[in-house]
Amino acid sequence: MTVEQNVLQQHSQKHQQTLLNQLREVTGTTDIQLLQQALQVSNGDVAEAVAFLTEKNSKVPQQDETTYYQTSQVASDRYISVGSQADTNVIDLTGDDKDDLQRAIALSLEESSRAFRETGITDEEQAISRVLEASIAENKASLKRTHTEVWSDSPNPYDRKRIDSCPVGLKNVGNTCWFSAVIQSLFNLLEFQRLVLNYSPPARVLDLPRNQKEHRNLPFMQELRNLFSLMVGSKRKYVDPSRAVEILKDAFKSSESQQQDVSEFTHKLLDWLEDAFQMKAEEDSVGEKPKNPMVELFYGRFLAVGVLEGKKFENTEMFGQYPLQVNGFKDLHECLEAAMVEGEIESLHSAENSARSGQEHWFTELPPVLTFELSRFEFNQALGRPEKIHNKLEFPSMLYMDRYMDRNREITRIKREEIRRLKEHLTVLQQRLERYLSYGSGPKRFPLADVLQYAMEFASSKPVCTSPVEDIDTSAPPGGTTGQQLPPPSSTAEPDSVPPPESSGPASAPAAAPLAAQQQRVSVHKPFTQSRLPPDLPMHPAPRHITEEELRVLEGCLHRWRSEVENDTRDLQGSITRIHRTIELMYSDKSMMQVPYRLHAVLVHEGQANAGHYWAYIYDPHQRCWMKYNDISVTKSSWEELVRDSFGGYRNASAYCLMYINDKKPFLIEEEFDKETGQILSGMDKLPPDLKQYVKEDNEQFDKEIEEWDAMQARKAQQEKLALAAAAASAAPSSTSTSTSSPQPMSIESSPPDNSVVQQDPEYLEQPSPTGDFKHLQEDTERAISRAAAEQEDRSPEVLLNAAIKLEYARLLRFAQEDTPPELDYRLHHVIVYFIQNEAPKKILERTLLTQFADRNLAFDERCKSIMQVARAKLDLIKPEEVNMDEYEMWHQDYRNFRETTVLMVTGLELFQKSNYVEALMYLIYSYQYNRELLLKGLYRGHDEELLGYHRRECLLKLNEQAAAMFESGEEPEVSTGLGIMNELVVPCIPLLLAQEAEKDLLAVEDMRNRWCSYLGQEMEANLQEKLTDFLPKLLDCSTEIKSFHDPPKLPSYSTLELCERFGRIMAAVGRAPGEGR
Repeated sequence: MTVEQNVLQQHSQKHQQTLLNQLREVTGTTDIQLLQQALQVSNGDVAEAVAFLTEKNSKVPQQDETTYYQTSQVASDRYISVGSQADTNVIDLTGDDKDDLQRAIALSLEESSRAFRETGITDEEQAISRVLEASIAENKASLKRTHTEVWSDSPNPYDRKRIDSCPVGLKNVGNTCWFSAVIQSLFNLLEFQRLVLNYSPPARVLDLPRNQKEHRNLPFMQELRNLFSLMVGSKRKYVDPSRAVEILKDAFKSSESQQQDVSEFTHKLLDWLEDAFQMKAEEDSVGEKPKNPMVELFYGRFLAVGVLEGKKFENTEMFGQYPLQVNGFKDLHECLEAAMVEGEIESLHSAENSARSGQEHWFTELPPVLTFELSRFEFNQALGRPEKIHNKLEFPSMLYMDRYMDRNREITRIKREEIRRLKEHLTVLQQRLERYLSYGSGPKRFPLADVLQYAMEFASSKPVCTSPVEDIDTSAPPGGTTGQQLPPPSSTAEPDSVPPPESSGPASAPAAAPLAAQQQRVSVHKPFTQSRLPPDLPMHPAPRHITEEELRVLEGCLHRWRSEVENDTRDLQGSITRIHRTIELMYSDKSMMQVPYRLHAVLVHEGQANAGHYWAYIYDPHQRCWMKYNDISVTKSSWEELVRDSFGGYRNASAYCLMYINDKKPFLIEEEFDKETGQILSGMDKLPPDLKQYVKEDNEQFDKEIEEWDAMQARKAQQEKLALAAAAASAAPSSTSTSTSSPQPMSIESSPPDNSVVQQDPEYLEQPSPTGDFKHLQEDTERAISRAAAEQEDRSPEVLLNAAIKLEYARLLRFAQEDTPPELDYRLHHVIVYFIQNEAPKKILERTLLTQFADRNLAFDERCKSIMQVARAKLDLIKPEEVNMDEYEMWHQDYRNFRETTVLMVTGLELFQKSNYVEALMYLIYSYQYNRELLLKGLYRGHDEELLGYHRRECLLKLNEQAAAMFESGEEPEVSTGLGIMNELVVPCIPLLLAQEAEKDLLAVEDMRNRWCSYLGQEMEANLQEKLTDFLPKLLDCSTEIKSFHDPPKLPSYSTLELCERFGRIMAAVGRAPGEGR
């Protein structure tokens, strides 16, 4: 056999074993022969093989020890991720020929080997094409979407502009969030980044690639270099990886095989990189064994040590991503311990010959980048579909691998044996403790200490000589008392207090006179008093007869027994705690902490087995914080957020891949230094000349976009300025007043609208007529003037003005300090109340009150007219340095925003009460956001945020229910309407709920997603399945970035009195409505 044929056979065997591993994980079947039979029947088609296994009715035969030994070496290949670099130094101690399984594998590989020799592409690689084609098709379809959808690019280039040196995100070009998570994790390994950026293709293949593999790898590497260079030096906030995905898609031919999961994509990505660097390494090495930097970076070796009937064997294997099972384990070390030991291993390190078989794995060489692949998917045989495992699995930020190293084999075995002994002792102690904490022989169990305490309380109760049923008068009222037994009414008595025994004596005789009235009151249900026992009966059951001697002996015994039980319980709990601590510290000595690996990246999946979203948490060693890479969004995060999203058990999010790096090899994450200057290379300085030019051209194109945008905005501003000037010129002769304006269109992330920058008296203080909205303001002003005139002897206008202002201020101050119910808000009645509660400066208050008395509409009589004229004169005399007009206008603008927020809130709540959720949503969304912006300035600037948040959340849940019900109907118009509600209303609002990370909002989002994910796997028509598949990625997208949104709704025109009345009515209704969180 030639070397080339040997390599080909190794690659084909690896491919076959990959298919076997997939079948084992998906179906849960462990019988290798049965799995191989399924592959033979299906001709290598994994989907048909799964169907064959799930439909097979016969019981799966158990694997005997001989079969185990014969397949143990093959099974260990499930860790191999490298074809050409695999170590084949396998020691077979049996000396037997190939069994039937090996011959079956060879036969099934024959067809795959022939195809591989002809094209250089495996069936596994072809299967990936289908997913990539779907991604590209989704990307092309997304180009047709209008910019009103939340995942489209913002037309404003400033929204897409990179801020300083913030990390660059990757655009999701259609079901490729897995690509973003993997690429960002690798890119932030600076050693890997340098390898890719400085890669140059072999000179011999530049002109004519020798085979399909080279034809694929070179364009892919070039696009990966281009992508990395943009991530280094682009001026864009995020870049588009479509061209790299296109290369991947074009590399494979279409196949009818099933979709491969994201782990397979990661495997293949590293394989492609390895192949590309292997070509370069072979060219650069002259007479030496080529060194592949990808292999040295990502691949390690382990030693499989096995035994069967006294015969030992050893097998060295190379591994890349190390797979770990999640189900049944609580932390990463438990997963590793289980993966390192297979079968019964007592005989592995026993001097006695044993019939038991098993094998251990010991790492002989760990890679600088150690990647664990967490298997969180399993096949549900009953339901016939894959399911995600949501169990919680903890992992540390610093992982010490000493206990798994071959050089520590003996000491680890000793410690494992010690841990096994401690766990056996722990089990016994926990069983004993359980007997104390769950005492009893019936279905209900109680702590024994509490049982003894209850017995002591019963024995110590005051004895009674009557039966608990003998003194009950069946003719008495429901409360167990008669009219004559009622205590006399007292204004100072507590409503639920129990009358003393003497209250039924002669002193209560006068109260018996109005007997009929008392009996009438007795018939009223009083839940806190009717159930009370008569005062002469004990509150709890008590013994009938007990002597002092009996009580003394019994109390002594019970007290002693209870103390003994409490001491025993404490001792057991202390022993259990000490054993747990001992187990935790078993590997904490320095000799077992010499191989530290620090957590570099966590790749997270949220969703179900059939659909979901991926993102990554990556540690930034320079900023010393965790960063969250969620497609185009890159934000600072925390270890607490990572734990919540990655450990599992909370929502549907959990880690599926952990990337650790050797903490003793800082070159992995260290920046590169300039050899001449010694300065750190950053930005464009990192790039080779060809990539510098590539990034420069892209940045120039982006600068051009910004220039075109600025020019367009300047033209729009000029046109608006001319239009406003023309409107002002035409409106000047007719009126100088303004009307309450509605909020301007804005991003949902912006602050409340700024209606005017022109310095003028607020419109709610001066109006052209005393009718309508502001009649009450004029009446309040005239009332203050009348009171001042009645109290003052000096009737001069200036004296009356000062007195009236003081009276009006005192009245409004009382309103501001009054404790009012939710339906009464004096801030809506007058701006001064709002200013007082928010501690506005005194000068602002004074000018505002003076403006109120300077209203021209006060010229009803000579006295008011003269006061108005004095007030206007005082306003004219105020110097700019005395009152900051910018600050004055800012306070009044805040009040206008408060009123507009109130209108939005009232309208939204009214529509919500009428179950008009579609129209209510935008009012509630904008009122919540405007209100939140107000509350950032002060506690009394806005309304109850929890109330608005509750109704915003409930409105989205109601719409989600309506849309889901329409989808379930299956009728085309209903289905389209339901999905339209989700796409146009619900999905764009989900980032708003995720942004603040409030627990109730996160749970609501999870409820909405679970409702739609529950349809996965259900039988439905093909068109419905297609629509669901297209819709779910949008729903499961976890990005919190809002790029565009609906315009704010138009505001109804409410007068102050009408607004106050509507506010009162809706707040009273909301207060009566049931609902959590209010």
